[in-house]
Amino acid sequence: VLKVLSHIDSILRSPRAPPLIYRRSKGTVQNCIKDNGQESGFEHLPLTVELWADQLMALKDLHRSLRKLSLELVPWHTADPQDNRESIRVEDLQFIVDAILEEIENKEKNSQTPSLPTLFAIVSHFQKLFDVNSLSGVYPRMNEVYTKLGEMTNAMRNLHELLELDSSAPPTVVVDTVGKLCDITNENVTKQVQQLLGTQDIHSIINKLEEHECFFPPFQALIQDLLCLLEISNLDDILPTVRNLK
Repeated sequence: VLKVLSHIDSILRSPRAPPLIYRRSKGTVQNCIKDNGQESGFEHLPLTVELWADQLMALKDLHRSLRKLSLELVPWHTADPQDNRESIRVEDLQFIVDAILEEIENKEKNSQTPSLPTLFAIVSHFQKLFDVNSLSGVYPRMNEVYTKLGEMTNAMRNLHELLELDSSAPPTVVVDTVGKLCDITNENVTKQVQQLLGTQDIHSIINKLEEHECFFPPFQALIQDLLCLLEISNLDDILPTVRNLK
């Protein structure tokens, strides 16, 4: 027994022993033996062993609490293989704490991830902007907007190339350039019409068109009558047929 007590006492006095261990006697084993051969100075051992036993029980409770916390914070982690062990080691607790700390650090790094209220506000704003009445219509409208945006992007890129504009030119510049081209085209068409009708005056153009409206219907009726009278269907046959009649 004395040998066991000495061994326990040496463990308690070891530098590796926890600093909070209760020690009442600071003498050596040899100094703590009375003349009658009965040991003394080990009165602190039962208290210390009892304290250790309480700490070991508390270690199990702490492990159980940490496991519950781990299931709340990191439920995707697999079950700890030490759960069913009779004795719990500090390493087991440290493993759980490290997993929880790692998860907290990852959440802090990903703090820019929007919360559920933020996502709901984004969806509501999209519904207002694009007149979507229900959540089921959000995805179809998103696809529609994406398609229209792609078509517009392609059209703008083609216009930039056709008009020889820089790709960074804003849409307003593209619209102004197209407007100028339309003005130039209309001006050219007007000149061509004037040259065709032999006049430079718009009023003269109107008069010529009115003269045409007066002349063309009777002329067309005359030609139709001649075709019927001569029993032919082609305008080119009118003159040869009339010459034959002479």
